Amino acid sequence: MKRFNLEMSVGVFIVVGLLAIAYLTLNLGGLEILGGDYYKVHALFSSVSGLKSGARVEIAGVQVGKVSQIVLVDDQADVELSLKPEVKIGSDVFASIKTQGIIGDKFVQLTPGAEEDFLKDGDEITETEAAVDLEALISKYVFGKVE
Repeated sequence: MKRFNLEMSVGVFIVVGLLAIAYLTLNLGGLEILGGDYYKVHALFSSVSGLKSGARVEIAGVQVGKVSQIVLVDDQADVELSLKPEVKIGSDVFASIKTQGIIGDKFVQLTPGAEEDFLKDGDEITETEAAVDLEALISKYVFGKVE
């Protein structure tokens, strides 16, 4: 009987430990099992060079969402942004693709406007600025084609 109690308590301890490790892994990794509570808006860019699904969406340096999907629509990149429900952005918001540091990851920066008509789930951001292609700028400079 004592052996059974010892084995049972060790088994329970291991299961609780594994559940705690799984919980910490999911939370620290930023993964969401049920998808989270976000609303989605779209933005069309002429180029999203280097932007990936899962990239940050920021307003004033604060993460307010993430890039959930990037698809090609009529020779433009349609970027689907998942935003937290407490974040309300006006319909005149400006979306631009920025680089974190000199050669860091790409992210979407939202610059709010003055409009009080907020975007809803499925709406589109009309004012966008594509990513700066650093390689193209360097090659223009190296080969003397800077304007």
